Amino acid sequence: MNFEQARFNMIEQQIRPWDVLDGGVLGLLSQVRREDFVSSEHRALAFTDTEIPLPDGQRMLAPRVEARLLQELRLTGAERTLEIGTGSGFMACLLGHQSRSVTTLEIRPQLAEMARQNLARARIGQVQVVQADGSQEDSFEGDFDAIILSGSIALDPAALKARLTLGGRLVVVIGDEPVMRAVRITRVAANAWETAILFDTVAPRLQGFAQPSRFKF
Repeated sequence: MNFEQARFNMIEQQIRPWDVLDGGVLGLLSQVRREDFVSSEHRALAFTDTEIPLPDGQRMLAPRVEARLLQELRLTGAERTLEIGTGSGFMACLLGHQSRSVTTLEIRPQLAEMARQNLARARIGQVQVVQADGSQEDSFEGDFDAIILSGSIALDPAALKARLTLGGRLVVVIGDEPVMRAVRITRVAANAWETAILFDTVAPRLQGFAQPSRFKF
């Protein structure tokens, strides 16, 4: 298989048409070897417009969704960044190229170890993989300039919003199937946040986050 041609086709046929036009993001996607972040049996699928299976029943986000979320985080290279939902480490690798430092949390030990190995091979030293439940506030310390969730949640992430620095951005997919929405939440004051609706999509659910009550009165 010609991986370079497949990578080019992915960018030109899937990612650009989905309004990913940032040169830094497109350049990263042309350089970072996505095929090295999937299981060996799925390397031929690395550039397809699908959620590729990962160990422990998990799935990678589709390439166009990953690219759009990364673009909407608006990284400058100076950020302390938090990712929740490491998966195989591909998004963490992209974040590592555009952030001062990255902490990425993965609740599943098998995936956390897979991500560590993948990132080590990619020689991304500014990314720390932590095996932890990202829905728990004691899983990480301090505030962050950028937070991204590589999966969906059902409710507004109030606890994570509180961990943003002033001017910090949080990008997350919120809602329930069949329609979810990606949003960017920006902290504009000590007790004020602005929310921008970005696009409709569907993403795998992250484990541990609160679910809405099903009871009706």
